[in-house]
Formats: sequence, C-alpha cells, structure tokens
Amino acid sequence: MDIVSAPTAGAPPSLRDAVYTRLRTEILNGQVDPRERLTEPKLSKWFEVSRTPVREALSRLLSDGLIERTDFGYAVVVPSLAELRDLYELRVTLELRGVDRIIENPELGYDTDALSAELARWHELRAEPPEPDPSFVVLDERFHTALSRAAGNTRLTEALVAVNEKVRAVRMYDFVEHERIGITIAEHIEILELAIAGRLPEARTALHQHVGESLAVVMERAARALSRMALAG
Repeated sequence: MDIVSAPTAGAPPSLRDAVYTRLRTEILNGQVDPRERLTEPKLSKWFEVSRTPVREALSRLLSDGLIERTDFGYAVVVPSLAELRDLYELRVTLELRGVDRIIENPELGYDTDALSAELARWHELRAEPPEPDPSFVVLDERFHTALSRAAGNTRLTEALVAVNEKVRAVRMYDFVEHERIGITIAEHIEILELAIAGRLPEARTALHQHVGESLAVVMERAARALSRMALAG
C-alpha cells in the first residue's frame, strides 16, 4: 500500500478518509474476500498506518452496512438470498420509476444529451466487446445510473446507487460469460435508443425485461449470482 504512516497522536482527517475510501473501494470492487478476517492489526499492517485510522474506517464501514462484526473482528457483508431478493426488487422499482415519472408528466423529459453520450460508449463496447470479467458490473452500473440521472430525479438516482453498492459484490459474478456480456450491451443500446427517440412505453418495457419483469426472474438471477460468487471464493 502507498498510504503513509499515521502520527501516533491520532489520525488527521486526510489519512482517516484515505483509509476509509481505499478499503471501501476494495470492498465494493470485490477485492476483499468475504471470508477475509478484517482486524485492526492486520489492516494497520496492510495500509501501513496506526490502528486509529483503521478503527475509524471500520466504524464508518459498519455504519455503511458494508461490513459486520464477527467473533474474530469484521467481515464483508454478503446478502442472503432473501436479502438479495428484496434488494433486487427495490432495484427494479427504482429503475422503472425513472421512466414512469416522465411518462406520467408531459412536462418532464429525459436529458437526451446525457443519454446520447452514454449510447456512444455502449456502441464502442459493442464494436469491441470486453472479455467476461466481474469488473464489468461497474460499466453496467454506470449505464443504469446514467439512465436514472437523465430522468431528472436526483433522489431516485442516489437510492439506486445505494442499492447497487449493496448487491455489487454478488452481481459482479453475473458477468463471467461472453453471452451475458453481449446480451447486456445489446439491451443497453436498445433501451437508450428508445428513450432518446421518445418511445417511452417501449423503453419502459425493454428496461423491465432487462432488469427482470417477474419475481421468478429476479430470484433466479440473485441465486445464480450468489452461487457463482461462492464458487469463485
């Protein structure tokens, strides 16, 4: 790690925030094994800092709901299948609400410039598809966040980002096959083109199909992703 050592008298805000941000990022990106024992001594050595900034970072991550207390210290929270079902359902609700609010109110509209910029990125990905990799989930989340933000309700987008962070560690294992990558790219492009063209009912249908239009589909995806995560571990 390239973070400098902390002063013995306590952690300055910059160091405290650096440890928290770095550890949070690594947890969200799946770089911390859910089975990893997270203890103050281990993390102090890992980050080359005193225990004070580590203790404060762990406290914040505990409040964020990203880690939990265990008999040996802390561990990354892995949602149960029931929790994943609830989170996936919430994700679907938030996704669809973005387009619904525009359909319901003629005075509202998508930010088509933002959607066009996102569409251009996905056209590039279609031209040169990336290799299957769990990190593809970050690109997938960017699409959904961009679509939500372009709908104009900041609070909806913030809620969607929060839900995505809670399921990212599991969802990332949904992108380990070439076919899944190709389908995702094609569906993102279809949704964006429909939204830009103002064909909102069709865009909503395509989005609903994409994120899961039934509880059975949502549960199947949650179970599959959780299973793949366990196998990867």
